[in-house]
Amino acid sequence: MILNRFLMISIVKRNRYLILRRLVQFSILVSFIGTNKWGWTFLVGNLSAARVLDSFYLADPYAVLQIFASGFIVSSDLLVGAFIVLIFYATIGGRAFCSWVCPLNIITDSAAWLRRKLGFNFSSDNLRIKRSIRYWVLLLGLVLSAILGLSVFEMVSPIGMLHRGLIFGFGMGWAIVISVFLFDLVVMKNGWCGHFCPLGGFYSLSGKYALIEVKHKVEKCSDCMDCFKVCPEPQVLKIVTKLSGMIDAGECTNCGRCVDVCADSALIFSLKNIK
Repeated sequence: MILNRFLMISIVKRNRYLILRRLVQFSILVSFIGTNKWGWTFLVGNLSAARVLDSFYLADPYAVLQIFASGFIVSSDLLVGAFIVLIFYATIGGRAFCSWVCPLNIITDSAAWLRRKLGFNFSSDNLRIKRSIRYWVLLLGLVLSAILGLSVFEMVSPIGMLHRGLIFGFGMGWAIVISVFLFDLVVMKNGWCGHFCPLGGFYSLSGKYALIEVKHKVEKCSDCMDCFKVCPEPQVLKIVTKLSGMIDAGECTNCGRCVDVCADSALIFSLKNIK
């Protein structure tokens, strides 16, 4: 009994941020679903734009930029909502949207977990596709929105398809979501989120100077490299085993998996420039 309790505590400790992220993600989903199914008013809308507590709006800044680019006028409520979200992630959360809010993160994390369990190591992992391509996709979304007069990424976004499908029911959206899962599982490790998602690129740029970051303490590091195995953006861990300091906030999703699996407590969440 005592051993089982010890094992349970150990499992929870090594997955505490993962558990917390899933609670946040499912809580947000349930709130949106409750609006459609049971008439709740906590969150009305979707991840592109939502009315909160029937009093104010929150909006995806990248979606609002696409609307601007397409030539449509954006209401002041949406502008304020987009500004609130932008300021939050720019000053506090960094790319936290990707790991704490985005429902597609559950799908891509599942593909990464299954890939590790099955020991998949295909030659396609050697494809030299730079992660910076997501910034070009981000720009392409704005250019095409201006040319076609509509919000291009919002129409084809797997994130939007999954979120709207969970709230209102799926059509062909399932095919896109399954394609992302299979792409990450079979073709490229962390393929969608790590290389192509323009929303991830947007929050990488806007959250480059976020206050909450992961800090590395080299004196505690035993070079086990467990953090590299679970990190969806392993390039941000370049100082691990070498230097003490803050992990680059730009592309880090603040998911906390490196903190979870670090048995040496060499990686912790910290405020920027706070010892």
